Amino acid sequence: MNQAVDRPEPPVEVSSQAEAEPGTGLGAGLAAAISASALVVPMLLSLSTTPTPNHPRVFLWYRTLRQPAFKPPDVAIPVAWTVIESFLAAGAYRLLRKPSSPARNRSLALLAGNVVAIGAWSRLFFGRRNLPASTVAAAALIGTGAAYVAQAKKVDTPAAAAGLPLTAWVAFATVLTAAIWRLNR
Repeated sequence: MNQAVDRPEPPVEVSSQAEAEPGTGLGAGLAAAISASALVVPMLLSLSTTPTPNHPRVFLWYRTLRQPAFKPPDVAIPVAWTVIESFLAAGAYRLLRKPSSPARNRSLALLAGNVVAIGAWSRLFFGRRNLPASTVAAAALIGTGAAYVAQAKKVDTPAAAAGLPLTAWVAFATVLTAAIWRLNR
């Protein structure tokens, strides 16, 4: 008679979620912490220049600008930016979890450049009140946003798609900023 012998299974090592598996990118915890900068950096760069009652000079200046009829309601703009920056954070997370490669690293550099440029645009427009320069900066963001999408697509299609809202919004923002500039010369 054959009897099956119960043999104990060898222990399975369970790695923490914060640790990356061999051959992969950063661990989940570190990738999440770094990708959160897509939300934090633009906010910090524009903190002192937001057109809110907390910043009365900026608020009053912005209220005196003639605006085109197609300008969205003021409440929609920070909501749109929060969604866009959340998508960028998700794209950054996905890329950071991928193995390091020249394409991944170029994608992350373009994404980081875009994140900084978002905050810099706010400082140009609201802080310096420089409508011509902020129009050019918005147009440049179209190019850098598209470059991010193209580069990230080589590494991770969902990460690339996460850059599409930025590129579309800054195309609209360029037209809007140019119209505000034209109306307030």
